[in-house]
Amino acid sequence: MKRTHLPLNGLRVFDAAARHLSFTRAADELAVTPAAVGQQIRALEDTLGVVLFRRTPKGLELTPEGEAGLIELRRGFLNFEDAVRAMQAGQSSKSLAIAAPRDFSAKWLAGRLAGYRKTDAELRFALVATDAGLDFTEANLDLAICFDKGPGAHEGIAIGPRGFVIVGIADGETGPVGWPGHPGGDEVPALTVADAGLAIDAAALGLGRATVPAMLAAADIAAGRVVEFGTEESELGYWLVAPLPQWRQKKVKGLVEALSV
Repeated sequence: MKRTHLPLNGLRVFDAAARHLSFTRAADELAVTPAAVGQQIRALEDTLGVVLFRRTPKGLELTPEGEAGLIELRRGFLNFEDAVRAMQAGQSSKSLAIAAPRDFSAKWLAGRLAGYRKTDAELRFALVATDAGLDFTEANLDLAICFDKGPGAHEGIAIGPRGFVIVGIADGETGPVGWPGHPGGDEVPALTVADAGLAIDAAALGLGRATVPAMLAAADIAAGRVVEFGTEESELGYWLVAPLPQWRQKKVKGLVEALSV
């Protein structure tokens, strides 16, 4: 019989009935009716082509055919339990792999992770840059941060303000600092850098004014490194995202709660 055709539910019912030698007590354990147990046993017998139980004046008894497979069946269920525990071990893990844009990690995320780790010294983080795209399976990610209009195909929650701010210094150049996510403009930048974080740093040196996500510039504005010269509305914002299985993990829920405060 092919593995994909194994009657696992029927085998589970057979195991319970064999342990109790009673359809009624097996039904109580499985939270079903005795009639449902009887139906599962008959269907399993039809599938296997053997009789598994006989009724005697003393009660229910296993047939030799039923007894023949019972030890290996129970060993198999124990292996299933071990496999499930191994798969669930990640729930208790305190290591998280997080994908985020490089500038977001440097300007915002790293500081929040440092603060979150103060609540539990066993927490461990691995940061992966999303410059080359986002693949949860290939990178074995727990959570990702994307700059978009929404979470896309994943579960997600928005963090921080949307929109852009224009930053620079009072006596610096007034021309734009360009970067790949720059929202546009007619003036050709005299300086172009790799990302918004570097654009903020360039603006802080007086090399021009950078139009960057408001969330990334907040700390530099608060510290007085740059001054806000204006804002631009945008539907884009930062999102914490993950596929549903990762999103349900306890460790991911804890991190999402910490980052979305």
